[in-house]
Amino acid sequence: MAWIALATEDELSEAVGYRLLEETMGRLEVNIPLRQGGFGYLKKRIGNFYQMAQYQSILLLTDLDQIGCPSILIDSWIQTLQIPENFLFRVAVRETEAWLLADHDGMSVFLGAKVGSFPENPDLLTDPKAALLTMAKKAPREIRHEMVAQKGAIAAQGVGYNAVLSQFIREKWNPERASGRSESLRRARKRIKELSERI
Repeated sequence: MAWIALATEDELSEAVGYRLLEETMGRLEVNIPLRQGGFGYLKKRIGNFYQMAQYQSILLLTDLDQIGCPSILIDSWIQTLQIPENFLFRVAVRETEAWLLADHDGMSVFLGAKVGSFPENPDLLTDPKAALLTMAKKAPREIRHEMVAQKGAIAAQGVGYNAVLSQFIREKWNPERASGRSESLRRARKRIKELSERI
């Protein structure tokens, strides 16, 4: 068993990070969760993460959002730094929600049959979160109440959005199924597996 730090944007991506590391069957265990809200924290601290990676492994998960491609985002963050071999910098295309939508079976159980069909290639969605929220409006009442913002609310999502989806990730989301429809997730799982077998 080896320790790994987990640096994430929010509660949702943190839950995904833990779930992906569970697939290593105990070979990688989180000892330092690093999350303070938003990608700004991660980008600002990239130098600190680089220094930390000299001594232990780190998995950093962030969203691509509207950047052209993952390599552009990574280059803009690290600039002249040489990423250590045990620093996994992985980018969800375009948002963590795309990785969740890629598991059609899990999402169908979670949201119910009334939401309709799920995207075949969620990495191509321009706004995966908006797509998920649109589907959530047709979900059972208890899910809809937590995920969808009340009329007049400032936030785009309901107050229980992250909590409900984090529970889904822990209990129903299957990364192996999802990686069949998300290339960015497939690559993230591959790199995590390689690291777990190397250290």
